[in-house]
Amino acid sequence: MTKALGLFSGGLDSILATAIIREQGISVVVVNFKTPVFGPEKAIKSAQLLNIPLKIVDITSPFLEILRNPEHGYGSFMNPCIDCHILMLQEAGKIMEGEGFDFIFTGEVLGQRPMSQNKGTLKLIARKSGYHAHLLRPLSAKLLPETIPEKMGQVDRDSLLDISGRSRKRQMALAQRLGISEYPTPSGGCLLTDPGFSRRLKDLLQYLVNVDNQDIELLKWGRHLRLDKDTKLIIGRNKKENDAIHGLSKPQDQVLKTLNVPGPAVLIPCGTHLQNQKLAATICASYSDALEGTPVRVMVTQNHISTIISTKAVDKRSFKNLLI
Repeated sequence: MTKALGLFSGGLDSILATAIIREQGISVVVVNFKTPVFGPEKAIKSAQLLNIPLKIVDITSPFLEILRNPEHGYGSFMNPCIDCHILMLQEAGKIMEGEGFDFIFTGEVLGQRPMSQNKGTLKLIARKSGYHAHLLRPLSAKLLPETIPEKMGQVDRDSLLDISGRSRKRQMALAQRLGISEYPTPSGGCLLTDPGFSRRLKDLLQYLVNVDNQDIELLKWGRHLRLDKDTKLIIGRNKKENDAIHGLSKPQDQVLKTLNVPGPAVLIPCGTHLQNQKLAATICASYSDALEGTPVRVMVTQNHISTIISTKAVDKRSFKNLLI
C-alpha cells in the first residue's frame, strides 16, 4: 500500500489535504513540528477528530538557528516563513526516507498567502527542501507541476484540486462534502506574527548571543523593560503571569517582590549590578498597589540569597521609555 506523510497544522487546509489523500485509499500519517512559538495543540485535536496517527517532532534547535539569521528574510514581523517551511519539509523528508513513506504532502494553497504561497515561492521552498519531486500539495496540485507520486500513479491527479487565492469558500464546501463539520477557525498560530512578541524577540536577539528555549518562553509573559544592553526586566501583570515568571526563573536570575504591599513578580535574567537593582526595585514598587510616594520594601533573591532594598513608588509613566 502507498504510504504518505502529511505536514499537519490542524487547520482546515491540512485537514482537507489529509482527507483527500486518505480518500484515495492511501495509508496516511501526519506530523506536526513544534517550537516555542507554535505548538501542537490544534493538530492534536484535529488528528483525534480525523482518527489519524499524529507524530509530534520538536525542531526548536534548528529553528532557533534560522530565527536569528534566515536566508530568505522575515515576513511582516520576525516570522522567517520561507526558511521555516523549508526546515519543516527537510525534517519531514528525513522521516519519509527513514520510515518508508512514498511521498510528503501539505495543505498549502496557491496564492493564499501572497508572500510565502505564491507560485515562485512554493517552487523555491520545494527545491530548497531537497524533496520537491516527492512533495504534493493536493489542494492546488492541478495548478502546479506533476510530482513523482502522480506520475507513478500512486496518486490520482484527477482527484486532486485546483484551489487558489485567499477565499475559503471552496474549502468549506469540500469540508461539507467530506462530512467534516469540526475544524478550527482561521487564526495566527505563530507568535512571530504578533507585533508585540516580535519586538521582544528582536530585542532579545540583539542583546543575547546564546538564546535558549526558556528565553523564548519568557517573551510570552509580562511587561518587558530594557535598562541597558545587559539588563532586562520582566514584570508580571497578574497572578497567572507572576506564577509563569517564577516558574521560568533560574537560580542565577534575580527575582524581586514587594514585602509590605501586593505587587508583581519582577525578573532580571542573569541578574545585574546594585545600581540597576535599585532602579528595578523602584520599578517593582511602582507597579505594585502602593500609592505614589509610599515607602516600599523590595526583596531581591538570587541563588537562594535574599537582600532587601527600600524605595518608594513613583509614577509608572516615568519608565515608559524603557518598555520594549
